[in-house]
Parts: sequence; structure tokens; C-alpha cells
Amino acid sequence: MSTQLIATAVKIAESEEGHINHALAFGIGGGILAFLIVLLLGLVAFGGGRDHS
Repeated sequence: MSTQLIATAVKIAESEEGHINHALAFGIGGGILAFLIVLLLGLVAFGGGRDHS
């Protein structure tokens, strides 16, 4: 049954005429990546000085 669902989903996806704006997709992906890097740098910068015993 799951193979039939996958086949149906693939047929529907292939029949779509929508256009993907690749510049927008890369912009969103780059923004998310930059945000995650900022969070990682903040964790390294401010989390390194706390010692728990």
C-alpha cells in the first residue's frame, strides 16, 4: 500500500506546473545556515566559561 501512495505522490508531483524560484530557495537556505552559525558561535563564545561540578 505504501508503494502505491508513493507512486501516486510522484505522479501528482510530476504533473505540477509550478515554478520554483531557485534564488529565493538559496536565499532562505543561506539565511537559515547563517542563523545556525551565529547560534553556534554564541554557544562557543558564551558557553565555554561555565564550569559545573
